[in-house]
Amino acid sequence: MSNKYRHLAQNTIIFAIGTFSSKVLVFLMMPIYTRALSTTEYGTVDLIQQISNLLVPVVTLGVTSALIRFGIDTSFRKNDVFTTGIICFTSGFTLLLCFSPLMNMISYTSDYTVMLYFFILMSALREMCSQFSRVKGYVKLYAFDGFLTTFMNCLLTIIFLTGFHWGINGYLSAIITTDALSTLFLFFSARLFRNIHFRGLNKKTFKIILRYALPMIPTTLLWWIVSVSDRYFITFMIGPDANGLYAAAFKIPTIVVLVSTIFMDAWQVSAVSEIKDRKALARFFSNVFRGYQSIIFLGGGLLIPFSKICTIILVSGDYYESWNYIPFLMLATIYNCMVQFMGTVYMIERKSVTSLITSIIAAVSNLIGNFILIPLCGISGAAYSTCFSYFLVFVIRAIHTKKFIRINYSVLKFAVNALLTLVQAIIMITEVPGWIIYEVFLTLLILLLNIKILIQSVSKIMGKFGRKKAKI
Repeated sequence: MSNKYRHLAQNTIIFAIGTFSSKVLVFLMMPIYTRALSTTEYGTVDLIQQISNLLVPVVTLGVTSALIRFGIDTSFRKNDVFTTGIICFTSGFTLLLCFSPLMNMISYTSDYTVMLYFFILMSALREMCSQFSRVKGYVKLYAFDGFLTTFMNCLLTIIFLTGFHWGINGYLSAIITTDALSTLFLFFSARLFRNIHFRGLNKKTFKIILRYALPMIPTTLLWWIVSVSDRYFITFMIGPDANGLYAAAFKIPTIVVLVSTIFMDAWQVSAVSEIKDRKALARFFSNVFRGYQSIIFLGGGLLIPFSKICTIILVSGDYYESWNYIPFLMLATIYNCMVQFMGTVYMIERKSVTSLITSIIAAVSNLIGNFILIPLCGISGAAYSTCFSYFLVFVIRAIHTKKFIRINYSVLKFAVNALLTLVQAIIMITEVPGWIIYEVFLTLLILLLNIKILIQSVSKIMGKFGRKKAKI
């Protein structure tokens, strides 16, 4: 029992080193990005990155997520898993090359099609190598690669944007070069080449992985619609400069995403590792989710009142207006984190089709919301729509996943957390008289509501570490 929490804590700390350094780059470099690029250029760069995020799972045929699920599972050989990934990626990228004429037809990004292809290529390769390095147990190498990647990206961004003044091409070139160096580093340092064996590939394993992975393609596309479609609606309904403001606003809530991503990297490994003991797994899920939701709500509750301050610190004056969209984007991020946690149940149970169905619901509700709310509320309408979509899917997944793993937690406590953060967001964007006092009061309530479970979780983990140290 103790090993579960100890390993989860250890992996979280190690992954934090690798993930935090790369994610924190977004905030450290924001002043450089927003000064070197106009709102229109930044909006174009954001669209290119989101197109890449859309196409990477297509290029890999959805197998990236399968690398963790099947790579850790001792029922499958790691050589078969990684070789399947390489075959899928090669096939997918070759197919993408055949559609280059269509890629040239995408407005706003048609001048950067070649850069987009290289961006997708290196992003996909780095993600695959990074995931499989974790599977092989090279967690410290994974962390070091995150640190090294951050350093190189910062250095190249400064050189290309402020030194050579390459604009959009400089921004993209820095990321492409960094991903290429990271891929080579992981491929040889983790000796991933030893896990490529085409002749000895187990065809049954190949089919099982492909059957799991293929539904992940439309699932990922649908989640892309939820998180990014509003940017296209904004671009075409209002303009690319408006999208630049919205994209800048989205960077602030990624502080919560940062914490969640660090934890989810470790959580997926721990959850799959404990799959054989079903009763213990349910208790594990319940204990972890109670602490996880408290951290996420507390993080969001602390950041919403600082929307203006964060904007002033992290972006240039031209982007100041973007603070108005942060509160509801923060709410959307909170529910997105919850959705991803519940998605771990589907991963363990190999219910990729079920995950697809809930993703369809999210995408449809988001598209309808964007279509209705953006003309009525402007940029804010996109934030409202995204928030509602994530909340809706969380409720559906929270109910449905009980059929597989019964996660026990206080629904009342969750509802109170949700209500308090919603009131925070409304007060922040309306700036009612005395709003600062109200925000402080609500933040303290959220802290009091969640502090007990956080102390208990830390005490449990520290207790495990303490007993381990005593044995030594």
